Amino acid sequence: MRFKLILSSVKTDITDHIVDTAKEAGATGATIIPARGTGIHEAKTFFGLSLEAQTDIIMLLVEEHLVGKILNTIQDAGEFQKPGTGIAFVLPIEHVVGLESQMENFKKEVRESYF
Repeated sequence: MRFKLILSSVKTDITDHIVDTAKEAGATGATIIPARGTGIHEAKTFFGLSLEAQTDIIMLLVEEHLVGKILNTIQDAGEFQKPGTGIAFVLPIEHVVGLESQMENFKKEVRESYF
């Protein structure tokens, strides 16, 4: 089984919506990392303090065949066609450990669906 990692940087107020829609599209879970970021414009300052946008990085380890569907779902749910709403990209995964129990459940589901 092959996996890909979808990484998405979104504003914190839509993180839950993005994760929920990704799960509806087939993702089995997500890791969310709080982050800060700036775009192509300089960060705004307030009395000399930099005000950077708070964002979340959503990490989704998904089976390769689900990537397109989940990525499209994330794009639609996050309204990424609008400037400054978020980005998502996919990285290849070479090796995975720690998913043994999920793999056994998947194999069992496949066997049950065929017999």
